[in-house]
Amino acid sequence: MKALLRWVLCLLFAAVALEVFFIGRIAAMAVIDPQSTAFQRSEAWQLATEGRRNGDRIERRAGPPQASERPLGGQRGHASAERGGLKEWRQEWVPYGRIADTLKRAVIASEDSEFIYHNGVEWEAVERARQRNARAEQIAARRAAQMRARGKEPRPIQLRGGSTITQQLAKNLLLSGERTLLRKGQELLLAVALELLLDKQRILEIYLNSVEWGEGIFGAEAAAQHYFRKPASRLGAQEAARLAVMLPSPKFFERRSGSAYLAGRTATIVARMPSADLP
Repeated sequence: MKALLRWVLCLLFAAVALEVFFIGRIAAMAVIDPQSTAFQRSEAWQLATEGRRNGDRIERRAGPPQASERPLGGQRGHASAERGGLKEWRQEWVPYGRIADTLKRAVIASEDSEFIYHNGVEWEAVERARQRNARAEQIAARRAAQMRARGKEPRPIQLRGGSTITQQLAKNLLLSGERTLLRKGQELLLAVALELLLDKQRILEIYLNSVEWGEGIFGAEAAAQHYFRKPASRLGAQEAARLAVMLPSPKFFERRSGSAYLAGRTATIVARMPSADLP
């Protein structure tokens, strides 16, 4: 019995220590730009061991990598991972003021229209999303089987509406990609911590600089340069809305730039952008 009690106490201590570590990292982000996220490190490992899956988007570079390019990027420099002479990683941190308001409005309109008003979690939306996504998964499973039978690739399931921008940031920054109740509970706790320790502008700044926009493409600046050959500060409304629409499935839409869904959803987000409030 004593041995069991010791194990329980050790597990509790480890859980508390992990939470303290997470809280400390979040607090530091008030003044320090995060070098990388848990999701980025996972993706970097996949690129290093397996290479790119979106092979049609590979870009060849002439000459060796520059000294300023590091595997997971400094706060003010480009980041790339080299494998067989291919540039597979793009990220460049830019401050909040150098990200176009059009992109901020587009992302809020697409991902979290109540961003500046909630405390990190919209509890009613979480429950509605759980019920809606359960039904969507059942329907999608049947459609996917039908499409595979016809030799077509099924579209990814759009599981949206439950996670706020703050929750997405909490998950990408510190947690694994597994979908379990324990991981979801941790995400909710960290989202609340982010809201308590950082202001909305800082949360949005970190999110826009770290979110994935394609295979090995992270952050607004890298996405703007990759897709439109311009800095994030100069994105127009259509361009910003197009990037925002990609967020739920960036690798999928990277391969399907001519998607009818992408064009139609972009028009919808452009119409919603004027009503999106910025922090």
